[in-house]
Amino acid sequence: MRYTAFIGLGSNLASSAGTPAETVRAAIRALGTQGSVMAQSSLYRTAPVGYREQPFFVNSVVCLTTDLEPESLLGELLATERSFGRDRRQSVPKGPRSLDLDLLLVFAPQGGAVLYSSPTLTLPHPELANRRFVLQPLAEIAPEIQHPVLGKTMRQLLGELSRKLGDLEEVTRIK
Repeated sequence: MRYTAFIGLGSNLASSAGTPAETVRAAIRALGTQGSVMAQSSLYRTAPVGYREQPFFVNSVVCLTTDLEPESLLGELLATERSFGRDRRQSVPKGPRSLDLDLLLVFAPQGGAVLYSSPTLTLPHPELANRRFVLQPLAEIAPEIQHPVLGKTMRQLLGELSRKLGDLEEVTRIK
């Protein structure tokens, strides 16, 4: 079965691949071992959310087609994070990190969205509609994809969030 997955990437610490931007680019290449990267957003410079006393992030979103089911894909994403120097068990929640990979949305081979909840994974990502640093790059590559619970497109969700937040959450295209 071929799934379509949207994955958020972020980095604000250097890794073995180099700067945060180089780390995100290298992680996108690494995702190609889990399937085929069908689309890739620009890179964005984004202010930290939650824990603010840390460097700005570089964020991006990719669309990946894969044969891996969501839980298996998540396991591979976490392994990729570790290969870039991140150990979630040792890091501060929402704190600085060499690489963050979040499974945002998954669509089944028949085209329907996967709604899923387990102790390790919730789909769609529960904070998707509240994070401009995810919605901006996601709307760039898939503006008409609908949130399977909220019934709104990524473009609509981004517009609503932009009106609500104004300039409080800085997201600037860097590539």
